[in-house]
Amino acid sequence: MGDEHGENTTHGLTVVATGLQDLADAHPFIEGRVAPQRILDADRARVMHLAFDAGQELKEHKAPVPILIQVLEGRFTFTVGDSANVLTPGALLHLTAGLPHAVLAHEPSRLTITMLRGDD
Repeated sequence: MGDEHGENTTHGLTVVATGLQDLADAHPFIEGRVAPQRILDADRARVMHLAFDAGQELKEHKAPVPILIQVLEGRFTFTVGDSANVLTPGALLHLTAGLPHAVLAHEPSRLTITMLRGDD
């Protein structure tokens, strides 16, 4: 059974995507933009997929909760303070809540952000 985000949920298991092509087909690059899309909103986590066109960036910002960032495709520069890291597919980062950071895509690139929720 699918829901409004295209997920397939059965008996507590949610299949958000079966591979990168699923995400790419459902959430294509948009020329000259960063295209965010919420792909899961679960009990303790929200997952966003962001498709960046080449040269697009998210200026310094903060997340109100801890986050995990995973690079799926392309190449990014991820900056925290004076530290800039070039990230490629497979890179996985954890950021504490409120940590200022910026993201720049060097080519068409994709990442997921998992916003972690604590006990309510």
